[in-house]
Amino acid sequence: MLLKLESPKLLSDIVSIISELVTEVRLKINKEGVSVTAIDPANVAMVYFKMPSDLFSQYEIDKDEILGVNLENLRQVLRRCGLGSSLTLSKDDNLLKLSIQDRIKRDFTLALIDIESDDKEMPQWEFKSVIKMNADSFVEVIEDCGVVGDACTFIADPAKFVVEAHGLNSARAEFSSDEIELYADASTARFSLEYLNKFIKGSKISSRVTISFSDNHPMRIDFPTGNVMLSFVLAPRVEQD
Repeated sequence: MLLKLESPKLLSDIVSIISELVTEVRLKINKEGVSVTAIDPANVAMVYFKMPSDLFSQYEIDKDEILGVNLENLRQVLRRCGLGSSLTLSKDDNLLKLSIQDRIKRDFTLALIDIESDDKEMPQWEFKSVIKMNADSFVEVIEDCGVVGDACTFIADPAKFVVEAHGLNSARAEFSSDEIELYADASTARFSLEYLNKFIKGSKISSRVTISFSDNHPMRIDFPTGNVMLSFVLAPRVEQD
């Protein structure tokens, strides 16, 4: 196995984002590309990431590989890549070898780990409401809600998309169908801001975000950038009587 990226910043950013949700992942490498599907320890959220093989300047594999890696260790190595660095990944027995080439060549090895997994796939649901909008605007709205509460409610109908949070204080933002791409029936669901604040860091890699949800149903948030996809699924927040 030999993979080479001429510009590893995108991979570094994505690993950094995912590492806030899960600490260990199974990195799947096959002829289509490199992908990760993982569920957080609380079984509330799922993350999916895929980088197609054609983004690599070299992509040589003899067989499909599944590499168990500690994301914090991988993140620390990827942070050593600077502008103009290239990154090469290879496998040697139970080690993942990473070589960074810029002014000098630097080599790192990470011990591969065994991770138990039932290899869940990203769910393919039909959603009542799908919103496509500027990622920075979505970030602002989620951060606004975090000022006043620990959960927010998404409300959509054919004419508007609303995000609001209520406690002793409140925050509310409304977008009309003139401001965003909106494909919606009447839908309402409530979600944890603790998780949403982790998800919105996907705005580092994409200027657009797609939010898909239905009444009291898990939501999906996609941050597409070219052929690379970073997606999250989050279970709804159920209020106790």
